[in-house]
Amino acid sequence: MTRGPLVESAHRIAACASDDRGRVLAAFGTIDVPFYLRSAAKPFIAAAIVASGAADRFGFDARELAVIAASHNAEPFHLDAVRAILAKIGLDEAALQCGAHPPNYEPAAAALAAAGERPTAIHNNCSGKHAGILALCLAIGAPIETYLEAANPAQQLILALCGRLTNDDPARWPIGIDGCGIPVFATPLRNAALAFARLATLEGIADADAAALDRVRAAMLAHPAYVAGTGRFDTALMEAARGTIVCKAGAEGVHGSAAVTGSFGLVAKVVDGARRAAPPAVIAMLARLGALDARALAGLGPFARPEVYNVAGRTVGHIEAKLPDTISTGEA
Repeated sequence: MTRGPLVESAHRIAACASDDRGRVLAAFGTIDVPFYLRSAAKPFIAAAIVASGAADRFGFDARELAVIAASHNAEPFHLDAVRAILAKIGLDEAALQCGAHPPNYEPAAAALAAAGERPTAIHNNCSGKHAGILALCLAIGAPIETYLEAANPAQQLILALCGRLTNDDPARWPIGIDGCGIPVFATPLRNAALAFARLATLEGIADADAAALDRVRAAMLAHPAYVAGTGRFDTALMEAARGTIVCKAGAEGVHGSAAVTGSFGLVAKVVDGARRAAPPAVIAMLARLGALDARALAGLGPFARPEVYNVAGRTVGHIEAKLPDTISTGEA
């Protein structure tokens, strides 16, 4: 990040790109240290919900599947989708245990405040995922009261699918608690990139897992606004890539991309957790790997080199990614 003529701050990025066989295509920094995927795992959580039969049992449409995989803005259409899921499963907002926070989208937060209303759990950016996990519990007969616990059968199904996709052993995973309360697992970047490569190609996994991933991937690509929302990087990247990339960000500077036409997965982690560094880095890496054409890059300009403003709105600097001249595969 620059301010005037000087670099004022710098962030290191660790990242890995892999194909669906686990062959590392590019490595930036250390790729074998476990890290929490945070919300970048949501497409896989949504796939576990589909694989359980819950999506068919309750008749979820593509928009509802997309919001299950979302970290949404709590714009009206997001809230409508979450409420539709809850109505279909016969529960109300009181069943959501994700906690409340104001909408991430400032106009939505302002509208809520202007109406004299306080945010509730449905405004939480993870409310779609929580509604989906409640559906999973109901579909398999698991208790909904303990759906946040790692021992709940619904969470065990989710972790098992994530283990298959990453070629990792869930029994050995460090398990933390995400910001919204669900269990969050840690796996190395090379394993996470493999999972996103499989989301891209639907290869190297069992047919049932591939079918579930395919349905979630199609929903996210068809309705990118439901995955994030107005002004958000994930929505902008999927729209600019025009069906060739499906992606999901996570907290603490995590980001995963599945390059559908490029047949690879890319997962990045900003080492110090600074979210502002992720979009420029991801765009630069995807471009270097040939996954973004000139038209897509033009549409992503504000995210590729964000401007830094002072309080009065004057541009005083910018943020940009600096890639090494050559890309390592991280292999000996």
